[in-house]
Amino acid sequence: MRSFLDETLRQSVLILELMVAGALATILGYQRHRQGRPAGIRTHIMVSLASCAFTIAGVDGFHDIVTPRDPARIAAQVVAGIGFLGAGVIFKTNTSVRGLTTAASLWVAAALGVLVGAQLVLVAMGLSVMAYITLSRLQEFGGRSTLEGQEPSTSGPTRNRDVDS
Repeated sequence: MRSFLDETLRQSVLILELMVAGALATILGYQRHRQGRPAGIRTHIMVSLASCAFTIAGVDGFHDIVTPRDPARIAAQVVAGIGFLGAGVIFKTNTSVRGLTTAASLWVAAALGVLVGAQLVLVAMGLSVMAYITLSRLQEFGGRSTLEGQEPSTSGPTRNRDVDS
């Protein structure tokens, strides 16, 4: 049985993990916010916090239960669940798809939370830096194009044909 002091220290470290997960997701959310995307800072933070909390619960939350635990199942469920949220930011029109990159950045925010919750903080930091560079510096490689087999329309603003948004 853990002492009160040990338990307080353990839970304080877990709170710090949540704070790190939120801070790392802020980086991605800020970039999406600057681009005027529907999922910004708050959404990215919430996704990362929730995935971190679920991971912490899966790894550390059921230590008194005698049955076997499989923390990897939590990560798998986070991946499945984030798909629903990501689908909500993808929009398809006749000739374009928007929101794919924002959906992917939410997926990365979930991964950040899982990594931090699994105490892989340096890996999460590396992922955060790589994702930010990808979002902010590689835009020219994402390109704007229409859906395969569709000819671009000559009317209307070209920003509506942004595949990598």
